[in-house]
Amino acid sequence: MESYRLDTTCVQGGYTPGNGEPRQIPIVQSTTFKYATGEEMGKLFDLEAPGYFYTRLQNPTNDYVAAKIAALEGGTAAMLTSSGQAANFFALFNLASCGDHIVASSSIYGGTFNLISVTMARMGIGVTFVSPDCTDAELEAAFQPNTKAVFGETIANPALTVLDIEQFARAAHAHGVPLIIDNTFATPVNCRPIEWGADIVTHSTTKYMDGHGTAVGGAIVDGGRFDWMAHKEKFPGLCTPDESYHGITYAEKFGMGGAFITKCTAQLMRDFGAIQSPQHAFYLNLGLESLHVRMKRHCENGQAVAEFLQTRPEVEKVHYCGLPSDPYYARAQKYLPNGSCGVVSFELKGGRAAAETFMDALKLAAIETHVADARTCCLNPASTTHRQMTDEQLHAAGVPAGLVRMSCGLEDARDLIDDIAQALDQCR
Repeated sequence: MESYRLDTTCVQGGYTPGNGEPRQIPIVQSTTFKYATGEEMGKLFDLEAPGYFYTRLQNPTNDYVAAKIAALEGGTAAMLTSSGQAANFFALFNLASCGDHIVASSSIYGGTFNLISVTMARMGIGVTFVSPDCTDAELEAAFQPNTKAVFGETIANPALTVLDIEQFARAAHAHGVPLIIDNTFATPVNCRPIEWGADIVTHSTTKYMDGHGTAVGGAIVDGGRFDWMAHKEKFPGLCTPDESYHGITYAEKFGMGGAFITKCTAQLMRDFGAIQSPQHAFYLNLGLESLHVRMKRHCENGQAVAEFLQTRPEVEKVHYCGLPSDPYYARAQKYLPNGSCGVVSFELKGGRAAAETFMDALKLAAIETHVADARTCCLNPASTTHRQMTDEQLHAAGVPAGLVRMSCGLEDARDLIDDIAQALDQCR
């Protein structure tokens, strides 16, 4: 496909039908694929020829959608996973193994924090968390000789801190490691981290990319700019022969543009099997086709709600980088000049009890674990998504006990504000 602007890529990227072929991406709902000879299939197992032999590794429907996401992010290769959690785990574990170390922003989604600090720690992978507002010296001090990656979120869920991508990229590259950015909340419509120095981008496609609460999924995009062979002593998995896959050296055979995703597919997807189903990929593509249109409305509603919340005496503090009073406003103007997302976080003066009263009084907005949906929803992260964290960890992540995370959908902003107003009245 030719190089089109982002809006056109949302609609038509990844798949170009031939004469007489389906206009919509076809759902290839098959676990296996037939070949005339064993030799032909053998070439696929040796990674000597393109094609498909088992959907646990690759499927045409998934690849069409992954190609669209790669184009949207400005990457060279991509893959779909069963969830955003799987995407983040694969992206990190593709580089770090037992005895290695990761540097990560402390202001990230609670599930990802637990993945890195608890589950991956059990696998022998250490981590040093740093504030998204750390100085260069503080960030530098977090690195160790065995550091293999740096991780952060463009817009943190739910603290809504905005990461200084260029700062974290400089530090990562100075130590010969890649920067991995979870771009779920911003989406490529509002920020393309690769253009700011990120090397790998991940997504929970369950959120804005799907946009309708239909299908759980994730994605990993390789920017194709990190020179693995220049740091081959750090990344033996990419730069030395893989005896579990016929002695292939991924960085040599597939280069900077394809080594990371090929290894992630051939090794991790093969062994862990966290695939996204072709049916889910089909649903995801339907969401992607309207992503550029929906994000504008989400941002408009988020801005309107944030501005209203600032006027209410029951509200202690509003977190939304579109507000000039927000500490991340200047950074957002740099990285997110066209808007951030539809998620607004705010603290009520009555703490956790007030948050519960407020949410129970809502009529239009629903209490849900979900976020970034066409329908407005909210939750209290300290008692749900982040409940596994200590008070100290909650503070470091910017998630006080009384914080409410509201995901503004595509409804009329006036109706959202009316609903919020009547619920706040109950908190007096």
